Amino acid sequence: MRIDIITIFPTMFDGMLSCGVISRAIKDGKIMVKIWDLREFAFDKHKTVDDKPYGGGAGMVLKPEPLIRAIRKIKTEHKRDENSPFVIYLSPQGKILNQKKVLELYKKKWLVLICGRYEGIDERVMRFVNEEISIGEYVLTGGEVAAMVVIDAVCRYVKGVVKEKESLLKESFMTKFLDYPQYTRPQVYMNMKVPEVLLSGDHKKIQLYRLKEAIRNTYKKRPDILHNIRLSKLEKKFLEEVITEENRRRK
Repeated sequence: MRIDIITIFPTMFDGMLSCGVISRAIKDGKIMVKIWDLREFAFDKHKTVDDKPYGGGAGMVLKPEPLIRAIRKIKTEHKRDENSPFVIYLSPQGKILNQKKVLELYKKKWLVLICGRYEGIDERVMRFVNEEISIGEYVLTGGEVAAMVVIDAVCRYVKGVVKEKESLLKESFMTKFLDYPQYTRPQVYMNMKVPEVLLSGDHKKIQLYRLKEAIRNTYKKRPDILHNIRLSKLEKKFLEEVITEENRRRK
């Protein structure tokens, strides 16, 4: 997996790329990440990358020349690569990032992330962009944080980055429901006990318990998900039980 990042604040990525699973994956050669300072592609001695918008308005806009030069440079540097780069502009106007989109991006194998700033980028740059992506329905001061989210989410699916393959397949948004509650040692803490079924060693009972608790978690935290999926008879039964139990608790 190769990821190129175009930004005016390269040092913002130092922490993310120097610790945790992403750092180890880079050291092991599973992921290649390269930061490109947009100012290095400016024409003037002051390394100007922004200017006032035509027609007036508040704020500044990133100029087209540095961005387009950066994109072309990236493509030229890796022109022998069998894959073509998929260029993404991190923008609040983009498609919302979800797990389905994360997997689509992982399959691209080579991403170029443009981190916007100020009031956005010159519209002429969009000719070189394959897709706009947003990490949520809110506005950030820049695209760097959004780029980090994309990197973290996508790189987790590179082989060997996350050791436990099963955890990837069973986590929230990869199955129908949110994840079930997790417990570890000690068995009792502040009079709070680990559910007995998890200590039973009966894998069938544990599986059923986790399914029901996953449905409960989804019902309590993201009930909207339940309206958009088809439930099996067992899942419907568990959902009915969960609704009854939760209503009883509220009384």
